[in-house]
Amino acid sequence: MQNRKDNAVKRYEGLFILNLAGKEEGLGEAVDKLKTDISSAGGKVETIQKMDKKSFVRVTDKKVTAGHYVNVIFEGGPGVILAIQSKIKHTEEIYRALFTEAGKTPMVVQ
Repeated sequence: MQNRKDNAVKRYEGLFILNLAGKEEGLGEAVDKLKTDISSAGGKVETIQKMDKKSFVRVTDKKVTAGHYVNVIFEGGPGVILAIQSKIKHTEEIYRALFTEAGKTPMVVQ
């Protein structure tokens, strides 16, 4: 029998770094698409915080030296993170994503 806690809805925080080089005016569209992707993956978006564009301290790709940071708080059941990862995997605008749950170690998606 499966543990009841495994099926519980949990609260997550996703930090997304968006690569909008050359199309900074598309930030609103990229955030709307991100919200749609989270919702269609089974998540319920609570809040979205658009942060500033920041230069990277360590540049791993000379083509991408900065990114727009967006913090999203959402709820979801088991498997919501994997579903979101599969939806955003081929999204050009998302350079990096970091997911955390209270008391857990961050999970980085490249």
